[in-house]
Amino acid sequence: MSMKVQPDIDFIKDMKEAGGDTLKKCFQCATCSVVCPLSADQKPFPRQQMLYAQWGLKDKLMGDPNVLLCHQCGDCTAYCPRGARPGDALGAIRAYAYKHYGWPSFLANLASSGQNLPILVGIPAVIIFIMWMISGSHVPAQGLFIDIGYSQFFGHWDFKLLPKTTFFIDFFMIPTAALSVFAAVRGVMAMWKKMTENAGLGEALCQPSPMQFVKEFLWPSVQEIVRHDRFKKCEANQDRVSGHQPLMWAFIGLLFVTGYSFFAQDVLGQVIHSLHGPMSMCNPVKIVANVAAVALIFGVGILWRNRSRMKAEGRASSTFYDWFLIWMIMAVGVTGLGAEVLRLLGKPSLGYLIYYLHLVSVMMLFLYMPYTKFAHLVYRTFAMTFERYRESAYVKNPKNPLNS
Repeated sequence: MSMKVQPDIDFIKDMKEAGGDTLKKCFQCATCSVVCPLSADQKPFPRQQMLYAQWGLKDKLMGDPNVLLCHQCGDCTAYCPRGARPGDALGAIRAYAYKHYGWPSFLANLASSGQNLPILVGIPAVIIFIMWMISGSHVPAQGLFIDIGYSQFFGHWDFKLLPKTTFFIDFFMIPTAALSVFAAVRGVMAMWKKMTENAGLGEALCQPSPMQFVKEFLWPSVQEIVRHDRFKKCEANQDRVSGHQPLMWAFIGLLFVTGYSFFAQDVLGQVIHSLHGPMSMCNPVKIVANVAAVALIFGVGILWRNRSRMKAEGRASSTFYDWFLIWMIMAVGVTGLGAEVLRLLGKPSLGYLIYYLHLVSVMMLFLYMPYTKFAHLVYRTFAMTFERYRESAYVKNPKNPLNS
């Protein structure tokens, strides 16, 4: 049986720039698939993916869930006799996938290269600075700053139902988050369609209902991710669990705090006006926020140390794709805690500057989520969901899936 190979040269070039520069060293010995604790007997990886990448078969890889099932733990790289670093190669393929499925394309392309870092920082920095200038705000006196914190960062007006600062933050953060969610959903839908085509599933005769899909496929995948089951199977870099898990819980905590703050400020604040001021340090939500911020910095610190060690040992390459997310997350945590400490110390000028940088880093995290390594949170979840779906009765026995 023959197969027509039409390599995508630009795809190979992009992979090399994103960390797959050792790809050509692979000579298909299959050591990587043998030692990988996540590789299934029926669908082993990453040997097949390395071959597809060497041939430049972009379409094959863009619809391959196994690319996203790899957790880049480093076992394959540690045992590779040729130094091909399969983990980095698959990481580079994932980076390309986020750009490939990214929308709008100019943002996806922008976030794929370190050369664009000044623009990536500049977009939110300019937007927020212009908003601050338009708001007519000014840095408060020390005594007032300790009392009101950053609740008047964008100024004050007498409209009690919605503070001016809340209005301005909503004005640029809500559209940013909406764009990010829409781009992620659009990308996942395109990836799911491609995975279905590549797997030759066609149109299933019996489709699960939305509730069945969530209960049988999506929710079990989310539970597995939260437990870090696959991370714990990796041997060469066990420290990734101790760094990745607090980072995950930190994001869950901060997501709760953000949701509560939005509800308190925009909804409850219209009735209870005292909610518009800064939270008490004894407020349970404030405690969750501070603990989550510390966990965020702690988790990123461990991952940063691990990545630096692996690079020094020649087991990983240093790419913009890897470091950009670490920088953004660290910036969110450090500036958030820094702004709070400066308020308690009564340093308004420096506090306003750090809070401004905090807003910039948060907006960057939202805006570039679908195109950076942060996107694996979404794409890997649905790749794991697809893995369950393709092995389910809906596919294996579509005529009567409930009785199989």
